[in-house]
Amino acid sequence: MKKQKMTQIHPSAIVDKDAQLAKGVKIGPNCVIGSGVSIGAGTILDANVVIGKDVRIGKNNRFFANCVIGGKPQILNLSPHNKLGGLVIGDRNIFREQVTIHPSVYEDECTKVGNDDLLMIGVHIGHDCVLEDKIVLSNYVQVSGHCKIETGVWFSGMVLLHQFVTIGKWCYAAGLAGINRDIPPFLVVSGHYPPRIRGVNKRGLLRAGLNEKQQQNIIEAYRRLYRQGGSLWENARALAQENGLDENVREMVEAITRSSEQRFGRYLEMFRH
Repeated sequence: MKKQKMTQIHPSAIVDKDAQLAKGVKIGPNCVIGSGVSIGAGTILDANVVIGKDVRIGKNNRFFANCVIGGKPQILNLSPHNKLGGLVIGDRNIFREQVTIHPSVYEDECTKVGNDDLLMIGVHIGHDCVLEDKIVLSNYVQVSGHCKIETGVWFSGMVLLHQFVTIGKWCYAAGLAGINRDIPPFLVVSGHYPPRIRGVNKRGLLRAGLNEKQQQNIIEAYRRLYRQGGSLWENARALAQENGLDENVREMVEAITRSSEQRFGRYLEMFRH
């Protein structure tokens, strides 16, 4: 293992000789770092953090106590001889106590976590998920395999995601929501089986930096899609045919169209291996 200046490793930690630790990395008591792991500059691991084989971690991340990152996916009949894929984590993320994230089950693919995300206590991210940037997942959010969570999403406590679900950017999910189908961007969702769209995530629009005109376009589109009557698919189709459609509204319409083409309302099902 190449040990750079200012890297700190607690004497009780176990770090594989093939792990690569950049400048300023701090490894706390009783941590275990597997083979092929790379950890970027300024990343800190508190006590009892386990990083599995071949995980790639960017700069200035913080892992609080008892995180398990890159452990084997929870799949029945997964043989010890199965070659797993990767797990790639970006920069400036915070992983609070007992977060678990699994790598891809496919040798040539990766589970991905972007930049500036906050995963609170007990969050689980299943295999082959993609998390984009500026996401907040509150305590004990549970994300099944093959899900995609887009930029700026905010989940309250104990939200559950079914496999292959896509959550559009700047959405908000209320506590205890059980989400089993795709949710278009900018919306508020609550309830479970089925979850229900409750409105526009106005705070999310502000966090996204959208101007007043853009915000009003989204609010008007929501009314036409969800509140004027008729089927959601028909409303989306009518809106899509209009000229000069706002780019954010178009993203909402396209998300609805994609998910409506799948039997269970989950666009990513079409990529099921």
